[in-house]
Amino acid sequence: MKLIGEKVSLREATQEDVNELYYWKYKEKNQEAKKWNAPYISEGRLTREEYMNSWDKEYELFPCVPRLLAVIIDEKAVGTVSCYWVDKHTNWLETGIVIYDPDYWSGGYGTEAYRMWIDFLFESTPLHRLGMSTWSGNIRMMKTAAKIGMKEEARIREARIVNGEYFDSIKMGILRREWESYRSKSCNRKEYRGELKH
Repeated sequence: MKLIGEKVSLREATQEDVNELYYWKYKEKNQEAKKWNAPYISEGRLTREEYMNSWDKEYELFPCVPRLLAVIIDEKAVGTVSCYWVDKHTNWLETGIVIYDPDYWSGGYGTEAYRMWIDFLFESTPLHRLGMSTWSGNIRMMKTAAKIGMKEEARIREARIVNGEYFDSIKMGILRREWESYRSKSCNRKEYRGELKH
């Protein structure tokens, strides 16, 4: 499966993609993305084999709907989009995106990739709501979520510590009816919706 956008594509990861993503997640020396992507969560280092196996774990949330895809820019795997269940009973998934390579920050790549992912999840499932969590220091993620129609739903004050400083925990989300309304209003704007290829 592959979603094709103007600058970005999302696809099921190849072996080469997983190797590239392992490098960015664990071996690249600067680890810039980790400074923004939940830096308050202590994360153990997986071996290459464990990381590769993690891609197969609970791979599909719905038929033909994987829980994560590789973000491809300029033919390189530079990040992932992902989702996981918060509550199956209420059709609620939490979503996320990480672009590891800082060369592709602030160029609209993340917004396009995240929009394609949210559109795909709503188009391919009966989900009622999609959400995301971040911290108040990650302004780029908050702006990306707002650009695709998500609203701030909760702000838990001073619940995260990053570099010895307190930050708020942020919850944002979008309901199916809001997504449908937002999407219909944006149809006249130049906002790309990914083309699906199997």
